[in-house]
Amino acid sequence: MDKKVKKTIAICASVSFYKEIPEVAKELRQKGFRVLLPDSLRIMQRTGNFDPDYHKTWFTNPEDYKIKRRLINNHFKKIATGDAILVINNEKKGIKGYIGGNVLMEITIAYYLKKQIYLWNQIEKGNPFEEEILALNAKAINKKLELIQ
Repeated sequence: MDKKVKKTIAICASVSFYKEIPEVAKELRQKGFRVLLPDSLRIMQRTGNFDPDYHKTWFTNPEDYKIKRRLINNHFKKIATGDAILVINNEKKGIKGYIGGNVLMEITIAYYLKKQIYLWNQIEKGNPFEEEILALNAKAINKKLELIQ
């Protein structure tokens, strides 16, 4: 393993895919990358509860959205700090390569800040955000971390 840190990568994903992130992060670190993770993943790891519906109970009234806003802002800062993002986009709701609204915002921030955007899986034809994601030069790596440079 190369001890020199190559790049810093912020991992982005729907909360439904958070359970997969630690293993991907471990593999990236073994390849010499510095990895930045969502704050809410750390909460899930600490509690051992990866159920997205459980964690969404934070947002039961409008005042609770300040928590979500803080989590979003913190991850945007991580994206700004990094060199690239890796979007974990598995199948969800019958959509292969699913990307939800929050991750689309993260991709947009990365694009605006001129960060490389890597997609874990190819975007399926007909994805509601296919046109936007392709326009932002996102590169599908099809789960091949060696394609990240």
